[in-house]
Amino acid sequence: MKTKGSAETPAANEYAFTNTNRWSTRQLVTMALLCAIGVLLSFVEFPLLPAVPWLKYDASAMPAMVCGFAFGPGAGFAVGLVGAVLHGLLLADAPGAVMNILVVAGFVIPAAMVYRRRRTMAGAIVGLALSIVATTLMAIVGNLVVTPLYLGVPLNAVVEMVFPILVPFNLLKAALNAVLTIVVYKAVSNLITPKKMQVKGR
Repeated sequence: MKTKGSAETPAANEYAFTNTNRWSTRQLVTMALLCAIGVLLSFVEFPLLPAVPWLKYDASAMPAMVCGFAFGPGAGFAVGLVGAVLHGLLLADAPGAVMNILVVAGFVIPAAMVYRRRRTMAGAIVGLALSIVATTLMAIVGNLVVTPLYLGVPLNAVVEMVFPILVPFNLLKAALNAVLTIVVYKAVSNLITPKKMQVKGR
């Protein structure tokens, strides 16, 4: 039995561990920079499908995905969440912010979770393929819920747009963001996480 003032035994210290869930100052600075880049990219838009020019592509989810690959799904989603909220506040567009949050969750979390367990190019591609599907599903859910409630568009009109418009647009948008993520992350990964040091447990 341990008496008052006695030192811990080696056996007790054997179970000590360091909490790796903390975001270091370096990570927080990197996340803030990626968030700022994401907000800036959210204002660089252009239409992908000529038939629906009001649906525009932007690469704002890419920095969040780069962060997700570097620091884990929690960090990546945090960057995407803050970016979506800031964009919504700047444009006074709450419905748009809600939809962007759903989309960034679908894009970042699946791929980052897969890549955290399998840190290879194959793991990144598999994760991003899952994210493309998840992003499209989240975008459809967002349109079916948010568009009728906040924008006044009849639900049946949104349903009619799902397969001919929403599915191809969001698949193409997510695929472009996935390709861009691979290119950018490969170029900057060693700057973000030297020697591939990753924070585990996120």
